[in-house]
Amino acid sequence: MKVHGRPLWFELATGKGHLDAAGDFYRKVIGWQIGDSGMEGFRYHLATADGDRVAGLMEMPGDVADMPPAWTVYFGVDDADRAAAGIRAAGGQVFREPADIPGTGRFAVAADPQGAPFGILAPLPMEDGTGGQAFDQARAAHGNWIELMTTDPGAGLRFYAALFGWTAGEAMDMGGMGTYRLFRHDGADIGGMMGLGQAPRPCWLAYFGVNGVKDAVGRITEAGGTVQHGPTPVPGGAHIAVATDPQGAPFALVGPLEVTA
Repeated sequence: MKVHGRPLWFELATGKGHLDAAGDFYRKVIGWQIGDSGMEGFRYHLATADGDRVAGLMEMPGDVADMPPAWTVYFGVDDADRAAAGIRAAGGQVFREPADIPGTGRFAVAADPQGAPFGILAPLPMEDGTGGQAFDQARAAHGNWIELMTTDPGAGLRFYAALFGWTAGEAMDMGGMGTYRLFRHDGADIGGMMGLGQAPRPCWLAYFGVNGVKDAVGRITEAGGTVQHGPTPVPGGAHIAVATDPQGAPFALVGPLEVTA
């Protein structure tokens, strides 16, 4: 598995005092098991599915406490310091300088030139073999797709292609919504880029796999979230739904419309 440029981790920063409630919401909707990471002096919860670590949940850090709850997608890099320098050189910003996470790797938080935030992670090998499994397009409850909504999709593709080695895939005309540009990592389509649409600002949207989008949409509402649109069919036979959790963090689901065996 080629790590550089691959989505490696999904991290939710939620409002202060809402960490337990956020975990309960995603447990009900996606089926994750949620547990404390055991980090000393810092509450960080881990979401697991079928034994794989697939996401992290935390409260919004104090220095950005006024920011709305959101998911951050982390991409693998071979060298976090070199990648951070490349982000700056290409016109992006680095919000959190590269730093080590004991037992995990070296990370940084950045934004592309259009302002969409994302993370980078140069991972250490995981002793228990659970590293790098958060993104698996063949499995439910894992990251299945990523989507960039931006003011300039063409510039976005050039930026990420230079940084991560992504290549352009098919470009689909969406009429009044513009062009949807697929992009590839290691020969496989892993996401798409489009104009802002309904997004208030450039951002990445994480899609998590579920077995039965129709039922999952019902669980979102029952658990206090809000469905923005969907279920909607997409090429390939899957359906998607875009939603916000009870604290307002946007996320999306993808999978078959009905539950399959």
